[in-house]
Amino acid sequence: MTKKVVIVGGGIVGCMTAMALVGRGCSVTIVERNQIASQTSGESSWAGGGIIFPLLPWLYSDAVNALTNNAANFYQALSQRLLQETGMDANFAQSGFLLLPTFDTEAAQAWCANQQVPMQAVKASAFGVQSLSGENALWLPSICQIRPPYLMQAMRKWLEQNNVSMLEHTELMPLKQTAVLNTWQTVHGESLTADQFVVTSGAWSYELLKETTAKLNIKPMRGQILLYKPQKNLEQMVYREGFYMIPRRDGYLLAGSTLEDVGFDATVTEAVRDEISAKAEAIMPQLKNTPIIKHWSGLRPGTPENLPTISAHPSIQNLYLNTGHFRYGLTMAPASAQMVVSLMLGEKPEIDAVPYTCELNA
Repeated sequence: MTKKVVIVGGGIVGCMTAMALVGRGCSVTIVERNQIASQTSGESSWAGGGIIFPLLPWLYSDAVNALTNNAANFYQALSQRLLQETGMDANFAQSGFLLLPTFDTEAAQAWCANQQVPMQAVKASAFGVQSLSGENALWLPSICQIRPPYLMQAMRKWLEQNNVSMLEHTELMPLKQTAVLNTWQTVHGESLTADQFVVTSGAWSYELLKETTAKLNIKPMRGQILLYKPQKNLEQMVYREGFYMIPRRDGYLLAGSTLEDVGFDATVTEAVRDEISAKAEAIMPQLKNTPIIKHWSGLRPGTPENLPTISAHPSIQNLYLNTGHFRYGLTMAPASAQMVVSLMLGEKPEIDAVPYTCELNA
């Protein structure tokens, strides 16, 4: 009999989990509080930059890096598949990553050597950017990007083509403790039934699960981004001390992003706009007379040490969690989807699942 699964949350992690479940023969429904692939709802899936790399991976634990390894290879293959099967281009590109000082040079070079990530010590000015802390930069030519709104739209079309049901503008009630989750109520009193449920709700996960999982440490963290279209664009991604600039194939340029602990407030602010534009102009002075085309924000699911929860619920036997990916939902989504699906099907995941386990209530 076909297993029926309800996925709670229609961002990149939820859609990727749905694709993996469809591949295993499951009947899948995605429940989304807003609209899947919407560009106005405050979620981080469409709002993020799309760098397929954990920015400074030498600062993160092995558990974080285990999920981010091979993501670029996955997305290259996925983008080709989505283009063939949906006709939609997710704008995958190997644009390279220029790391400007200051950073831990020894740690960066050691990590790249250990992980066999090509690197080269370079002068920042050779790449047409201005470095504020010395010329000694690091060039990582193999780092890739994808365009999150285009990826989301392509995945949505693929899911539609593969008979995934989508219940949009549907909000669920916070879950009460139970041994088995037979039904989950919506705020309008409807009942959703399934053999298994999986929560992929990002920043909203804690609100749904706080009565059953008190130790789930996830909170929203706002990030604001600016969009430009300069006369002469960068040819590579640039990163400096928490700030990145990402050139798109069609000539647009993203600059961001902030980390703001402001709850579920997804508004944008003039102060942050000025802060981001000043940082962008310092690296790329020709932006000083370039208009800002768009300014937006998204809410990331903030977690300690960027470590997501990917596990069975500790006390509800047919409920699973795949959430809390913080800044790297895009990069971690392929591996975390495969992990949670393996757990749901009673298989041993390829990556050790212990570091991502959800603990019992406090």
